[in-house]
Amino acid sequence: MKQLIATICVLLVIFVGMLIYKKQEINKDNVNAEEVEKIQEYINKIYMWKEVTDEALPVFEDINQAPDKWVWEVIKNNLDEYQVTKEQIMQKGKEIFGENFNKEFPDEGTQALLYQKETNTYVASETNLDNKEDSFFINKIEKKQSGYTVEIVEYLEDYSNVENLTEEELQKNEEDLDYAIYLENLNGERIAELKNNDGETKVIETVKANIDRFTKKLITLENGKGGNLNLKKVEQ
Repeated sequence: MKQLIATICVLLVIFVGMLIYKKQEINKDNVNAEEVEKIQEYINKIYMWKEVTDEALPVFEDINQAPDKWVWEVIKNNLDEYQVTKEQIMQKGKEIFGENFNKEFPDEGTQALLYQKETNTYVASETNLDNKEDSFFINKIEKKQSGYTVEIVEYLEDYSNVENLTEEELQKNEEDLDYAIYLENLNGERIAELKNNDGETKVIETVKANIDRFTKKLITLENGKGGNLNLKKVEQ
């Protein structure tokens, strides 16, 4: 019995130590888990698709200098309704990018938001995607007085092998499917091959092991109204 109690005590010490270590890692640079989650959610909102916007996340010094194609696609992707007015589009832009956002949405509409003359509204167009998933992971976060500087690492997950699966195979549960996915950098270089069920942790570990072959970008985020984050600039 004494041996059992001693073993339990040792395990408790190890467990508490792991919790303390984990907490220390999360609070590194005074950034807590809630802040990390908030930053992740925001970048997910603005991270688009290379095949649609030329770059999933372009580089710019000021949000008002960002490429129009990317800006309107971000707004379209975050709209609450399928059919909206120009005022709703501009309101969503300020909600995502902040009060300093002053790009003017064209009256004639864009490829992302098509103008409907009969109703004087804009309808979100269909987004056609390829089999390469534009992905990123947060590598570093530095907390500033006015917000955060976030370093991300970008990569592509190539799922083109799905096209080679038979109809019978596609009817299986996803975890039962067996096919390769390829990790590529933004230059289209194939860096590694993984199995589809290896999971996100394995993917990120593989990218980290080859990190010098992938693109890194620095994102400057500012604290906005109501606790929101706003995008200021993106550097490479």
